[in-house]
Amino acid sequence: MASGLEQTLISVWRQALVEEAKSVVIETGNFAVRRTSRSKLREVDFQFQGHLLRGLEQNPETRSRWARLAQQGKKVMQFLEQRRYIAVVVDGKLHLYGKTPIQARRRDKAGQ
Repeated sequence: MASGLEQTLISVWRQALVEEAKSVVIETGNFAVRRTSRSKLREVDFQFQGHLLRGLEQNPETRSRWARLAQQGKKVMQFLEQRRYIAVVVDGKLHLYGKTPIQARRRDKAGQ
C-alpha cells in the first residue's frame, strides 16, 4: 500500500512541478493543476484509494525548512489530507510525516 501511495505522490509532484503539466494523470483519473489566488502556487486535488488529497507547491516566502529549500530552487510540494500535512516531495524524494491517515485506516481494516 505505502509504495502505491509513494509512487502516486512522486508522480503528482513530477507532473505538476517538473513537467509543468496543466493536469496530472494517475490511476484514478485526470486532475487539473491550478494556481492559488493569493500566492499563485500550483495545487492539485486528486483521489487516491477513495481519499481526497491535495498537492500544494511550497511557498518560498514562509519560514519553514521546506521554504528554504524552495528558495534555493528545489521543487517542493506538500501533500495534505483533510487539511493535515501527510507528506512532502523535494526534488523527487518523498518524506512521509509519521503514519498517514490512509495507512492507519488501511491497517485498522486489515486487523478487523
